[in-house]
Amino acid sequence: MRKALVTGCAGFIGFHVCQRLMQQGYAVLGLDNLNPFYDNGLKQDRLALLRHQPEFQFYQGDIADRQFIEDTFRKLDFGPVVHLAAQAGVRYSLENPHLYVQSNLVGFVNLLEEAYKKPVPHFVFASSSSVYGANSKVPFSERDNVDHPVSLYAATKKSDELLAHVYAHLYRLPITGLRFFTVYGPWGRPDMAMFKFSRAILEGKPIEVYNRGNMRRDFTYVDDVVEGVVRIMEKTPLDGDSPPYRIYNIGNHQPVELTRLICLLEEKIGKKALIEWRPMQLGDVPVTYADIDELSRAIGFRPHTPIEEGVSRFVDWYRTYYRV
Repeated sequence: MRKALVTGCAGFIGFHVCQRLMQQGYAVLGLDNLNPFYDNGLKQDRLALLRHQPEFQFYQGDIADRQFIEDTFRKLDFGPVVHLAAQAGVRYSLENPHLYVQSNLVGFVNLLEEAYKKPVPHFVFASSSSVYGANSKVPFSERDNVDHPVSLYAATKKSDELLAHVYAHLYRLPITGLRFFTVYGPWGRPDMAMFKFSRAILEGKPIEVYNRGNMRRDFTYVDDVVEGVVRIMEKTPLDGDSPPYRIYNIGNHQPVELTRLICLLEEKIGKKALIEWRPMQLGDVPVTYADIDELSRAIGFRPHTPIEEGVSRFVDWYRTYYRV
């Protein structure tokens, strides 16, 4: 049986990737440190669903723990690596920068070191649309300059891309980075807008909308992201590539105004939102918009789930999970 290692397996995207890989016949080795950045009960419930399946094995540990990563790569047998573990969140990076350095930089290097030594056939990692910073040219292309991040989180993700390029160049380690654009869907993160807005509307509490709603996000449904991740994982950069390194956007290619998102949530939930307008936050950007032509050429797939359908699925899941 084919085996894959997935870091951040109890996280939002990691959980869905693990499920999809097992559906496609993989045995999955999952790593996660179960940190308390958000409701750990949500992580434990995702993990419980994964553990019900015999093809899944869980190993708890921190990727910033060098000895843990060395032992994991030495003792376990697996093929490709899908690295999704990271300290996420743009705003939280302003409050706790050292945590981001440990997870997103130290942890990333720990994994790259062991990946090339093993070696693994393909190392796929999560980057972020935040690397585009305040770029004004849209849609954002992989060929755009991304040397001016506006948050520490974005800077760590840009640094990861540079580090990955070095390891691909020096050691011929096949590496692909994926710039995710505002991923949402069932089992999502509570700190993300879709989750926060739904909860507030259902509870009759006000929602904070930044930049007076003049924000657009390329909301990308999680099933589309998982499709892209798995197809990319199975498409190793060609041996002739120099270096064997690629970066792709994964976005819906259809930015949505925050006010439009709020309207859709109001319609689905059946309640009006109480809105508190706020100025633009430090580290935030007014728009994200993915050019996905490179992704489409590489794997023959383009994310396509309409925001209306995605919102409906998310609210249905939320009501079921929280018994609302």
